[in-house]
Amino acid sequence: MPTVRANGIDIAYTVEGAGPPMVMLHGATSTALEDWSAQRPLFRKAFRLHLLDARGHGSTRWDVGRGFDRDMLVDDLLAFVDALQLQTFHLVGFSMGAMTALTFATRHPERLRTALICGIDVVREPRASVARRLMDPDRIIREEPEWAAQLDRRHAAQGEGAWQRLLPAIAADVANQRLLTHQELRRARLPILLVYGDRDVFVPADHAVAIHRQLPDSRLLIAPDSPHQVMVSKPALFNQVAGDFYRSTEQVARRRAEAGATVTRGAVELNPMAQPEAMPSDAADPFGSW
Repeated sequence: MPTVRANGIDIAYTVEGAGPPMVMLHGATSTALEDWSAQRPLFRKAFRLHLLDARGHGSTRWDVGRGFDRDMLVDDLLAFVDALQLQTFHLVGFSMGAMTALTFATRHPERLRTALICGIDVVREPRASVARRLMDPDRIIREEPEWAAQLDRRHAAQGEGAWQRLLPAIAADVANQRLLTHQELRRARLPILLVYGDRDVFVPADHAVAIHRQLPDSRLLIAPDSPHQVMVSKPALFNQVAGDFYRSTEQVARRRAEAGATVTRGAVELNPMAQPEAMPSDAADPFGSW
């Protein structure tokens, strides 16, 4: 897996597809290739996907003893897209990655064409309590040995037993991170699709509705009979709604790409040899096969 030096670490990532750039962020304890496995075959027909491993996860090495929090992940994302010279891009995030994406949208809205936010809250509970219980390494080893073995394999590049330090660090961040305010959410002035499951133990449905009402330009899907990972439990529904979202916002996204390139030109060093965006062969309607 290739890496790029950004924010002082080597961020591992995979690139797939052709078209406008899209960055996809995974949830806690996972990787982007795994979390978005049911979306990648379709999304890469319309977008050039950049699937990142967050620090301390997968192949992006990081000792969480040196710190781990939401703001680090947001800074990593900014440094990553600057290093790859992605002036503007579509952003997709799930759970921990959704918090990174939503926070990024409040701080750097001019860099985003659209955002798809799945399974995150802007209040402390019940998210913190659930994370503390589910991310207890002793409980996992004792009650879920298969998941423990999977975590060993998934994060082998971090060193033996690294996930047993990672999970408490994630839970601590969820419990202590500064929460986004109403005023900050109002800064995310871009097309946003919010996706939640009606049985999500981390985010009650009424919390999702509250976030939707605070964002200037959002749409909300609450998937029926679905837990936290809607893109896994209801992939067909998720992909259909995502395709409708991207189709309906395509013209807005193009205008934001043009405006964003102008806004950021002074802040990001451009590579004069960089190639223009390659469009998919069915660019007239890249979502037609969805």
